[in-house]
Amino acid sequence: MAGRAILLAGAPGSGKTALALALAHELGTKIPFCPLIGAEVYSSEVKKTEVLTEAFRRAIGVRIKEVKEVYEGEVVDMAAEEAPEPMAGFGKTIAHVVVTLRTARGSKTLKMDASIYEALAKERVSTGDVVYIEANSGAVKRVGRSDTFATEFDLEAEEYVPVPKGDVHKRKDVVQDVTLHDLDAANARPVGGGDVMSLLHQLGKPRKTEITQKLRAEINKVVEGHLASGVAEVVPGVLFIDEVHLLDAECFSFLNRALESNLAPIVVLATNRGLTTIRGTEERSPHGMPVDLLDRCLIIRTRPYTVAEVAQILGLRAATEGLRLGDGALAMLAEVGARTSLRFAAQLLTPAAVLAGAKGGEPGAVTVDDIQEADSLFFDAKASARVLLAQSEKYIS
Repeated sequence: MAGRAILLAGAPGSGKTALALALAHELGTKIPFCPLIGAEVYSSEVKKTEVLTEAFRRAIGVRIKEVKEVYEGEVVDMAAEEAPEPMAGFGKTIAHVVVTLRTARGSKTLKMDASIYEALAKERVSTGDVVYIEANSGAVKRVGRSDTFATEFDLEAEEYVPVPKGDVHKRKDVVQDVTLHDLDAANARPVGGGDVMSLLHQLGKPRKTEITQKLRAEINKVVEGHLASGVAEVVPGVLFIDEVHLLDAECFSFLNRALESNLAPIVVLATNRGLTTIRGTEERSPHGMPVDLLDRCLIIRTRPYTVAEVAQILGLRAATEGLRLGDGALAMLAEVGARTSLRFAAQLLTPAAVLAGAKGGEPGAVTVDDIQEADSLFFDAKASARVLLAQSEKYIS
């Protein structure tokens, strides 16, 4: 499905955005999902195509697999060795740190750079802690307290972990999920070579720098090289553009071209428009989109909810808000939702609960009278439009 588009077309309140949120939840955290509203592409500082390009690259994941050399074990001894500071007179500075790590198989004493000592101090590592040190980058992570120090108390303030098995020095397979935009932003001013470690090293140094097409082309070239060598794999994500009818002809032209790219996510579009004018032109088209882009889309029609479906959704919403709907209250609220919209009916829950509390009822208990009173106090969009038509002479136009 990567590089293809899906269009969710339906009336307002028919569940288009809810479908997109459910899709994001179902994909999980390992697959990129980038939401965007059509109006967000318009800015006085950034070009429309730049906003769309960034959104596209946020929705394309890269799963990088690498083998790291690490030192892992329980800290048996740790000592910092000082040396005179040439520029500070009688002062001294940390020259290096000597750390002894122990695993179930053996122990090893390591002489490390002073920067590792700073990382150990930042993680508040002490004797008896289990640590993880990367050989290439010097990154230090405190895993927890060794379980050999665990006591028989029922309540512990520390998280105890077992002593690692195997050797202190080992090679580990590490998988890291990033997006193309992460690599773009981290390498806006590239430093080092084009290997995987250079790309990942720059992730920790984000800079607010303009991302050029030349840089993106270089990132694509490096990623494609790693794809060919099997070091990385592309994870096509989902780009969701709500209210797509707000885009203009230039944006639609960009979408057409971007969907033909080798690196393209699944694009999900949503609109509540029928036959309308394409923004930036005088041409009328279904859903306010060019016909050639519509031809690329699988169009899914969303229909209005039935009364039973509205009642089911409102029941779940009331339970989430901790409200108890009395006899007939849910049916009354569902009728209001069918007459107006699901959104309006869901918004009536809070004022109905406030009215119920003002009458001295049980906290969170809502009755039919409360629903009717709340419905009489507020207008939905259709009722407000009818009032404007009937009393147009009283308003400034």
